[in-house]
Amino acid sequence: MLETSSRLLALLALLESRPNWTGSELADRLTVTTRTVRNDIDRLRDLGYPVDAVRGPAGYYQLGVGAKLPPLLLSDEEAVAVAIGLRAGRGVSGIEDSSARALRKLEQVLPHRLRRQVNALREAMSEGPANTGGNVPDPVVDSAMLATIAGCIRDRELLRFDYTAPTRADDSPRRNDASAPFGDRPVLVEPYRLVSWERHWYLVARGPETGTWHTYRVDWIALRDATGRRFAPSELPGGDYPSFVLRDVAKAGWKVHVRITVHAPADEVLSRINPTVGVVEAIDDSTCVLVTGGDSLEIIAVYIGMLGHDFTVTEPPDLIEHLRVLGNRYLRAIQPLDHEERG
Repeated sequence: MLETSSRLLALLALLESRPNWTGSELADRLTVTTRTVRNDIDRLRDLGYPVDAVRGPAGYYQLGVGAKLPPLLLSDEEAVAVAIGLRAGRGVSGIEDSSARALRKLEQVLPHRLRRQVNALREAMSEGPANTGGNVPDPVVDSAMLATIAGCIRDRELLRFDYTAPTRADDSPRRNDASAPFGDRPVLVEPYRLVSWERHWYLVARGPETGTWHTYRVDWIALRDATGRRFAPSELPGGDYPSFVLRDVAKAGWKVHVRITVHAPADEVLSRINPTVGVVEAIDDSTCVLVTGGDSLEIIAVYIGMLGHDFTVTEPPDLIEHLRVLGNRYLRAIQPLDHEERG
């Protein structure tokens, strides 16, 4: 009986390791006859495992989809990878407790040698601050919302939601109805792709009436009731969703947006910034405009201070005032040194 039970576990592990197996392949791996494989497949079915069989010369066995999740048999490397991933996984509201429970279950059954590996990695690692980009907390998105949006993308179903975003000049087209600003009526879009970047989630969608493509921050979305309306998909120009998000976020995906005149050639400015930080537009051979933004004035001040070139800021007024305060603070910091040098 022990030999049969061990063989069933080995058979289950093989079926989980790749999409399909022929009977002869399974027999070779288990060092048994194909008849024994057939009998073991029947035993797995009796235990509730949905093993499908395709008959014929090209026939094979595969683990099917059942009514409940069967136990997963992981290799040593897979078990360690899952444990580390569960420890590191965060940033989506609603999965913290589930991740902790899954990790407890996994660690409870890990062999001692694998538990030592996981613990060694945990003790050898340190975590930096969750937000390394500024003084604004990372947005938290509910996992149920992501699942709902993903379902609409999969089913090609129109998505309706309220969108709470900073007021911008392009609010009306982004809402896909020029008759009212954001907040008066919900947004209706064709959803195409979710993109995760810099611990933010973005939805790439198209206006069903306007045909315009836009990026929506998921943490600014409040879902409405399901529409149940299908749409015929269109192709995103260029087909590169991450690149589209980066370009659109630079223009309209931050809480604070600025246009800064930089007194340097556009190519030189481009060589000094991360392309995800902003968009550079050439004015002439020695001047360009940087369109950028951030979730706080402090973050923007850091970005533009790292350009290494003179620049002029004309708006927004809050940024001008913040730079004035910051500039005076820096001047006060070096005044004692100036006084000592004069003495």
